[in-house]
Amino acid sequence: MRKKVIAGNWKMNMIPSEAMRCIEELIPLVKDSEAEVILCVPYIDLFYALLIAQNTNIKIGAQNMHFEKNGAYTGEVSGEMLKSIGVEYVIIGHSERRQYFAETDETVNKKVKAAHLYGLKPIVCVGESLEQKEAGKTTEVITTQTKLALDGLSKEQVENTIVAYEPIWAIGTGKTATSEDANNSIKEIRSQIAKDYGQDTADRVIIQYGGSVKSSNAKELFTTSDIDGGLVGGASLKADEFAKIVNFNK
Repeated sequence: MRKKVIAGNWKMNMIPSEAMRCIEELIPLVKDSEAEVILCVPYIDLFYALLIAQNTNIKIGAQNMHFEKNGAYTGEVSGEMLKSIGVEYVIIGHSERRQYFAETDETVNKKVKAAHLYGLKPIVCVGESLEQKEAGKTTEVITTQTKLALDGLSKEQVENTIVAYEPIWAIGTGKTATSEDANNSIKEIRSQIAKDYGQDTADRVIIQYGGSVKSSNAKELFTTSDIDGGLVGGASLKADEFAKIVNFNK
């Protein structure tokens, strides 16, 4: 049985004082959760989040990283830097990075490999646009993105990678894929992993759903056969709402 993993993606929100206050509020609300709880916060909040979350069940992640160890890459942060302060997870290939910052399948793959090199656990995002969905290309898009993101990894590395299925048309729009559609898409992703790395590996990979996840739809989504939790955007900015999502089964 795969464990549920519920990660909050704060995006470009929360100055350190707000971050610390939010995490302090969240700690008692999720301390008995059966799910793994992760908060992926802006770079400036990482140190403060790690400080407040230490000795709790809340893990801290970053929202992006560069694939090189160091060098003349102004404004970038490496996997080694993240690991050095205690970060455990990193989001890679979010649709907003692909759309606004020229992220490609190639750079996603490089970053995934670098994350594993430095002992970080990547949360790799895949998902189709509205145009691709309407053209009937959902399965083609998400399986190709998955295949390319994981290319060259060992089975062990794949098992230690989280995949987040985030239909682009559902991110921040209030629209959510039906639980059946989301589960079917995640089955397709798992099937692609099985083709490339074997069924045993595919059965161990955590695959989340993201796209306007909130407390009102979390239970329906997370109790399907293949959805292993969620990558939560706006709803993770409020401790009480995020806690309801984490505690969806209570």
